[in-house]
Amino acid sequence: MEIGYIKLYRKITNSFVWTNPNMLKLWLLCLMKASHSGNKFLFNGKEISVNSGEFVTGRTAITKEMNEGAPREQQVNSTSVWRWLKKFEEEQMLDIKSTTKYSVISIKNWYQYQVSEQQVDNKRTTTGQQVNTINNAKNANNAKNANTNNSRKSGKRTYDEDSIPYQLAQFLFEEIQKNNPEVRKPNLQTWSDDIRKMMELDGRKENQVRNMISWSQEHEFWSGIILSAKKLREKYDQMRTQALNPKQSKKVYTSPNPKIEKEPEWLNQEKTTEEKLLPEDVQAQFEERLKKFREGVK
Repeated sequence: MEIGYIKLYRKITNSFVWTNPNMLKLWLLCLMKASHSGNKFLFNGKEISVNSGEFVTGRTAITKEMNEGAPREQQVNSTSVWRWLKKFEEEQMLDIKSTTKYSVISIKNWYQYQVSEQQVDNKRTTTGQQVNTINNAKNANNAKNANTNNSRKSGKRTYDEDSIPYQLAQFLFEEIQKNNPEVRKPNLQTWSDDIRKMMELDGRKENQVRNMISWSQEHEFWSGIILSAKKLREKYDQMRTQALNPKQSKKVYTSPNPKIEKEPEWLNQEKTTEEKLLPEDVQAQFEERLKKFREGVK
């Protein structure tokens, strides 16, 4: 990988890439691996020439780079990595040309966003420095105006299905569905946004949210209350307090209109056996014979 720096634009925060940490990491890796001015790569013992904005890799190789230094539980598989790369290609962010042994990945608009400024910097003069100062001031004003305009818009974030908020939203729906198979599928994008707020604004970790979802849907009372991600966020502290208190967590809640349970069949059978030892006709004959026997004895 070449040394130096890459340019990263603020507009990336409005992209689908921003919603998935691993996808963002992969995109940054692609930018950092791309050659600035053309180069030769040695891949699996073969020397391959690439142009500016291109690099050579393979599914296994780039996955290994993605997972380097990451804890085991945070590592990703090659299938997900390649799916994200194909997503980048669909969004016109890069091109992929594959052979049976390797793939050449080309970053689109590389020269426009990466190379041009670097070339200007390498040949910078006093006049150039003044021009850059003016441009930086303009860029700062443009960024400020853009942020102001964005704050006025109520743009909605879009969450990729591989993002953690979306996965947790899907998990909540599946757990609710276990209790009520007829429940309608919600807007998982809206639920994902509520869960993102839980994690970013409320400081909840992924495993905490997942565990609370499971606990709430197994609870007799809360399973009827937590029917959306918004309600999960709203009642989280109350449920957590109860979950940490063994006495409260075992408390049984009854509805205002409790159902009257029928006596089990075995109980009715037992009563019948005690009250009627013989069928009615046999019992009558027995009593008649017993009466005549007693009269004869007298």
